Amino acid sequence: MPQDYIPILIQTLVVLGFVITTMVGSHFLGPKRFSRAKLENFECGIEGMGNARSPFSVKYFLIAILFVLFDVEVIFMYPWAVIFKSLGKEGFLDMLLFMALVLAGFIYILLKGALKWDKQ
Repeated sequence: MPQDYIPILIQTLVVLGFVITTMVGSHFLGPKRFSRAKLENFECGIEGMGNARSPFSVKYFLIAILFVLFDVEVIFMYPWAVIFKSLGKEGFLDMLLFMALVLAGFIYILLKGALKWDKQ
């Protein structure tokens, strides 16, 4: 029924009103002091220098993608471990197959040299 959505509409309006009020209020009431040091780029405590478009090694991206890949595979093991007893022998064999495939993938990337940083 449409009247069931009235509390959600009211809460949405209150939230939007709060967000708009705080953003506009901070813009008009906040300090406005501009200086050369304040307007400079700042990243992790390191002063900016050179061109931001300078290329860097693709190995960085490869390591990041491999980390995400194996991290997601480990995440799949947690729910399995929680319901391990109720899955029985079939669930155990399925996880053994899954782990064998993960191990095979890990051995493959080791043999391909994907984790080596040195240039050959």
